[in-house]
Amino acid sequence: MEKGRAKLLIILLVVFIIGAGAFLAYKIIKDKENTQTIVGEDNVATETIKEKGVKIFSGNDRPIAVMIDNHSEAWPQAGLQDAYMVYEIIVEGGETRLMALFKGANVEKIGPVRSARHYFIDYAMENDAIYTHFGQSPQAQSDIKKFSVNDINGIAEDGTTFWRVKDKAAPHNAVTSTEQLLKSAQSKKYKTTSTQTSILNYTTDEVNLENGQDAISVTIPHSDLQTVKYVYNKESKVYERYARNKEQKDWSTGKVITTKNIIVTFCNNYTLTDKENKGRQGLNNIGTFDGYYITNGKAIKIKCNKNARDKKTIYQDLEGNTINVNDGNTFVNICPINSKVILEAPEITKN
Repeated sequence: MEKGRAKLLIILLVVFIIGAGAFLAYKIIKDKENTQTIVGEDNVATETIKEKGVKIFSGNDRPIAVMIDNHSEAWPQAGLQDAYMVYEIIVEGGETRLMALFKGANVEKIGPVRSARHYFIDYAMENDAIYTHFGQSPQAQSDIKKFSVNDINGIAEDGTTFWRVKDKAAPHNAVTSTEQLLKSAQSKKYKTTSTQTSILNYTTDEVNLENGQDAISVTIPHSDLQTVKYVYNKESKVYERYARNKEQKDWSTGKVITTKNIIVTFCNNYTLTDKENKGRQGLNNIGTFDGYYITNGKAIKIKCNKNARDKKTIYQDLEGNTINVNDGNTFVNICPINSKVILEAPEITKN
């Protein structure tokens, strides 16, 4: 009997060792899968950290930046809701233009796509994005060449990457898709993967800005023509977007465009003098600028630091700490320094 008991103990010990080894191997594999390499300015790996499970910015797909028409005749637009970041900056005539960034998304319809402006290139470069546009200003054309930007220009494509729809009039009717853009990028031998980390410090822990200012309604005047308004929906915990007192809706779904995060940056624009004399704008965006980070019905003042056109913007609180940002899409509104941004506490009742 003693021999049988000893044999049983040995068998149990062997089973335990095998089980423990299997669990350890599984954990090592999962830890390896869930690490992220941080790449420095010179593309040299500096450290490895545990991946926090961020959904809005994951994987190694290279971002694609697309210039989106924001003229009222271009509304509604397609693809904005699928972008992880959208930049809005003033262009000529008091209009604004949008640049939507996609990463690992399969979006069948994006647009209307419009022409490049040179200062949008700065934000494509800092996101390591392929820059997509339909035409370009003279300064943008020069800067794309100067900075060796990987770009896709609809005017130079073969007719399959972009197409025109019949339910809108030109020039507000050129559209594309992520599938076609990737095909074009591959044909141009652009790299379609990237190890660059995100511009924003996303966190899966909910950011609530308890000490921030109430921001149930956020009004951002870019110009006398274009005023943007975001209204917080407490149930869905996102902001609904309005422009010129109209809900901005998705072209494909008909749903109101929403965002989890809003960043406001105040920096001056100015009128360029070029041979075309169309009132095109420039942007003084290198340096440190005031701004706001807004999420979950609250806002805090921040500093927005950009040291060079191709360097990442760093967003910090007033104590100099890099801000944590909720895991969700973000609209970055870059507006003139004298813009009177209004943050309101009372809830907005819809009629």
